[in-house]
Amino acid sequence: MTPSVEKITDKSSLESAFEIRRQVFVIEQNVDPLLENDEFEESSTHFLAKIDGKAVGTARWRITEKGVKLERFAVLQNSRGRGVGQALVEAVLADISKNPESKNKLKYLNSQLTAIPLYAKFGFAKVGEMFEECNIQHFQMQLA
Repeated sequence: MTPSVEKITDKSSLESAFEIRRQVFVIEQNVDPLLENDEFEESSTHFLAKIDGKAVGTARWRITEKGVKLERFAVLQNSRGRGVGQALVEAVLADISKNPESKNKLKYLNSQLTAIPLYAKFGFAKVGEMFEECNIQHFQMQLA
């Protein structure tokens, strides 16, 4: 089944997104739980991806001093390879394009190495040197 993505508008969906992030980042990738949730949760626009009504992925975006940052993309391990990441990127970019505050702003993200091909499909390109964030190798990517 094709994944569906919705903007999160209620506490229950947000809790589902946080649980997906906990599963992927904290349990699977050993990210410190204190670093996983941050001070930008309330100022970010969050999304939830579902397959057959089950929450399987999440992402968020927010406006920063540098531009528009896409972040916290996470897909449950058993749902990878089913188009969830692609559906999330499409939904996030579509939402950003509708937001007047984001007009003419740089769109960027910090990508784990394994996700670079996904973001590259949407026109994101690596910028600068590889760096480590939460003991995971990343490249910053910007939308051309």
